[in-house]
Amino acid sequence: MSYVAPVKDMLFNIQHLANIEQIAQIPGFEDAGFDTAQAVLEEAAKFNEGVLAPLNWEGDKNPSSWKDGVVTATPGFKEAFHQFREAGWQGLQHPVAFDGQGLPKTIGAAVGEMQNCANLSFALCPLLSDGAIEALLTAGSDELKATYLAKLISGQWTGTMNLTEPQAGSDLALVRSRAEPQPDGTYKVFGTKIFITWGEHDMAENIIHLVLARVQGAPEGVKGISLFVVPKFMVNKDGSLGARNDVHCVSIEHKMGIKASPTAVLQYGDHGGAIGYLVGQENRGLEYMFIMMNAARYGVGVQGIAIAERAYQQAVNFSRDRVQSRPVDGSMATSAPIIHHPDVRRMLMTMRAYIEGCRAMASVAASAYDAAHHHPDADVRKVNQTFYEFMVPLVKGYSTEMSLEVTSLGVQVHGGMGFIEETGAAQHYRDAKILTIYEGTTAIQANDLIGRKTARDGGQTAKGIAAQIETTEAELLKNGSPDALAVAKRLKAARLAFIDVVEYVAGNTKASPNAVFAGSVPYLMLAGNLMAGWQLARSLLVAQTQLAAGTDAVFMQSKITTARFYADHMLTKAPGMRDSIVEGAECVTALPLDAF
Repeated sequence: MSYVAPVKDMLFNIQHLANIEQIAQIPGFEDAGFDTAQAVLEEAAKFNEGVLAPLNWEGDKNPSSWKDGVVTATPGFKEAFHQFREAGWQGLQHPVAFDGQGLPKTIGAAVGEMQNCANLSFALCPLLSDGAIEALLTAGSDELKATYLAKLISGQWTGTMNLTEPQAGSDLALVRSRAEPQPDGTYKVFGTKIFITWGEHDMAENIIHLVLARVQGAPEGVKGISLFVVPKFMVNKDGSLGARNDVHCVSIEHKMGIKASPTAVLQYGDHGGAIGYLVGQENRGLEYMFIMMNAARYGVGVQGIAIAERAYQQAVNFSRDRVQSRPVDGSMATSAPIIHHPDVRRMLMTMRAYIEGCRAMASVAASAYDAAHHHPDADVRKVNQTFYEFMVPLVKGYSTEMSLEVTSLGVQVHGGMGFIEETGAAQHYRDAKILTIYEGTTAIQANDLIGRKTARDGGQTAKGIAAQIETTEAELLKNGSPDALAVAKRLKAARLAFIDVVEYVAGNTKASPNAVFAGSVPYLMLAGNLMAGWQLARSLLVAQTQLAAGTDAVFMQSKITTARFYADHMLTKAPGMRDSIVEGAECVTALPLDAF
């Protein structure tokens, strides 16, 4: 169950698809070219393979525990977090002004995949800190930034995101936690928050909670929600820690997966009120929280890629060792390792193709984020921001749904041994399930894709991306190799199916919302399938050029074969998905409610 970071594949994407040398032309990123990416990824691989990965199974067997309000992390986690902090991994993508390293997301996302692949439960802690940092950078006052950012970025303190309440899951209009203004400008916060990832633990000195609550007299619904910083320990003027704040962990959840990550129920204000500090302006909390959520949604998509990679590596290793039956082609006279069997090869190729497609899609999205936030040209920023925002629900939704299929195949490759906990294959399957749920379910990502990303602009962004895909098709046809021609054919069919659905969504969302939203998740899956396939088509073109130049023949031929497999086995699903969305909506809602 050891882990080997796929550094070569990550660097291929970063160099050839995400165009890291173009990012290095952006002011502030001058030292973040390919050589830096390679050095950082190789160092990250050592840390994650050697420190975090060995603790992954231990976390499943010996989860975090709660007693009398105190949460103790899995044995080994506290020491690993100390090493993580000392090495500076938390600050990789954050501003130099607050002692971060200021590297682009294009590099940071690859490092994030390694962390999540090595140990998903552990990696959730820095992921939530990243979200808190983003929100404070965007909306925090100078005083809040000075007090909290450097300590969060160093990893000395960790951060959380407090949205959900017992009666308010995805519908944040139902949030009832309240905040009472105090004469000194602070607020007293009261309420219960549930599902708070790493909401209490013993790995860091302080935990900085970002909490949604209503100020007295605020409007009802989402327009009346504010965001507050509520530290576990108060912070003195000199930066030292003061008294314990009135926020306490009353229990942690018992979960299907990610067991080492404590999911806390936090109680605010049982002893007079938790002291909180307003972030930005009153009643704009949801706006600021979405900044955290967007960062987290992309991060969860990367988690999907990561857990799929871990399951794939384990399945490959098992299939090389497990001897069962003679090959069907008679190539061996005795029983052979199962990797010789065609259906096992099909499962492994399916796993590999999904992972490489989603990894490439996520890498290209990260590159767009870097240009959107840092490029000096406003027009370039705008174009990249639009592209990135379109890609976020796909990276999150498609990559996490993909991870369920891949981790399930991982169990299947193991056969009966996959159903036995001792092999560890089941852990990946169990851990993956939460990814399609938290930070917005797949349906919520699909609603975002339809409402904000497609219907709002009449499908213009989607059609613009389709035009870029058509350019890649032309390059494949010009290439003319059998593999390129085959991929061009599949890519075109998928693109045309996508355009049909975009036009259907743009033309019918207002008039027939039930019909359109009945196909929302299939639309997301079609779009994600196409975007991943597009990036693998680009990979094929690069790999054929590299192969012709005599560069790393085995790796480049593998890229070509994987792209061809994806086209023939995944992109071929797109036309059928188009039919179910455009022509199959009526039967989704036809059955009377009392017939269920």
